[in-house]
Amino acid sequence: MAPIVPAQGLMAPARRSNPRSWQGWGFVGPFMAVFALVFLAPIVYSLYISVFRQQLVGGTSFVGLENYQRALSDPLFWSALVRVSLFLLVQVPIMLGLALLVALAIDSGRLYGKSFFRISIFLPYAVPAVVAALMWGFMYGTRFGLVGNLNDALGTTLPDPLSPGLILASIGNIVTWEFVGYNMLIFYSALRVIPTSLYEAAEIDGAGQFRIIRAIKIPAIRGALVIAAIFSIIGSFQLFNEPSILQSLAPNAITTSFTPNLYAYSLSFSGQQYNYSATVAIIMGLITMVIAYVVQLRGMRKEA
Repeated sequence: MAPIVPAQGLMAPARRSNPRSWQGWGFVGPFMAVFALVFLAPIVYSLYISVFRQQLVGGTSFVGLENYQRALSDPLFWSALVRVSLFLLVQVPIMLGLALLVALAIDSGRLYGKSFFRISIFLPYAVPAVVAALMWGFMYGTRFGLVGNLNDALGTTLPDPLSPGLILASIGNIVTWEFVGYNMLIFYSALRVIPTSLYEAAEIDGAGQFRIIRAIKIPAIRGALVIAAIFSIIGSFQLFNEPSILQSLAPNAITTSFTPNLYAYSLSFSGQQYNYSATVAIIMGLITMVIAYVVQLRGMRKEA
């Protein structure tokens, strides 16, 4: 009996590993390692220590979600959250509105010396936040600063920018001065890529400058507006440098719980409450992520 020879092509060929499939991981691997080390690992560790509590008697013990329940009922945390929320609702629209006006003015082509003007507006962003806070804090001073010198020279009594009623507006002025140029550059870059054919068609139709801004320029840079708004929201909830620097100049106005980040810093480094500080940081991260995601969804929905 003749042996049965399998038909050619009926048996599947043996799979061989493709060395090219690992080349991509070779390029991505270093980034993934650094990403896991500097981003994922701190988050995981913060989540881990947030479910523990360090006690004088008994040492560190597992408490589950008690730290989160404590944070959600903490009046200091809620007052800080309300304060930065008010800061966001007032300062961010003003800052983005000024940046948009400056970008439109530079893009119009009717501004004399626009290159110098663009650099001048962007220059404050190059100043470190600590230096900016110190500089403005000196100008705000009523005893040794610019406000105090004006009071002495003019014989007037100007309002104290470092008073409890004006300190949030004073910080908003510093942040606006720092980041108007940064957002202006985002808007101006988006304006420069608008096709000139749209302007030519609008000119043929007899559209004025305000009509062009409303019907062409603003819709065309909506994506840049959304990105700038998301960055500004994240920055507002992360407010730390300015109140931390000005705290020594206005101790009655800026408390250790003035902002959530300042509160978490004080809990960790002054109060030795590392577990509760991590809890506050995680809650703020979640709040920031949700609000930024909602803004992104609404911006994308309007753009579509």
